Amino acid sequence: MSFYENRVLPHLINCACSTRPILKFRSEIVPQCSGRVLEVGMGSGINLQYYNPDRVEFVWGLEPSSGMRHKARKNVKNSPVEVKWLDLPGEQIPLEDQSVDTILLTYTLCTIPDWESALRQMRRVLKPNGLLLFCEHGHSPDADVAEWQERLNPLWSKIAGGCQLNRKIDVLISDSGFSIHKISQRYAPNTPKFAGYTYLGRATV
Repeated sequence: MSFYENRVLPHLINCACSTRPILKFRSEIVPQCSGRVLEVGMGSGINLQYYNPDRVEFVWGLEPSSGMRHKARKNVKNSPVEVKWLDLPGEQIPLEDQSVDTILLTYTLCTIPDWESALRQMRRVLKPNGLLLFCEHGHSPDADVAEWQERLNPLWSKIAGGCQLNRKIDVLISDSGFSIHKISQRYAPNTPKFAGYTYLGRATV
């Protein structure tokens, strides 16, 4: 892993993913978690402050970047819930079938290279009555914004650790065998529209 990926990129991602509008979205989704939680792409542990310890048994934090896990140390130390690190890529989840009550995705599907395999793995480990909670940025339905997303995506993905601006999050989740029961789609305030169109919702298998 390069110096940029290990030292610089974690800092940039942490700053971009912890603006006030993004934190507001996180605060809407994370408290819905319950039981044994798998957070895919835990990053620097920004979400930990929003977990409800009365509802959550513990959190498996799946994060392949050693730089992000290093940056997460303070948040893990102050976490209201226990964190158990998993350092394999999102496409490989080292957990038993139907062992997870809640899967949490926040600004993660945009970056996972093989999102199809990753979502199949999530279906495998999620209990039949479990929840997939998501808060993800992606493709805008507005033609002018979508056009800019397509133009900027090649350069953006290079400097943002593989992040893709133009993924249709609802389609990815539905096509992977999940049933979306609730979804809200809107732009994050005070955020560039090409990077701020956000999908928030919940799904089941």
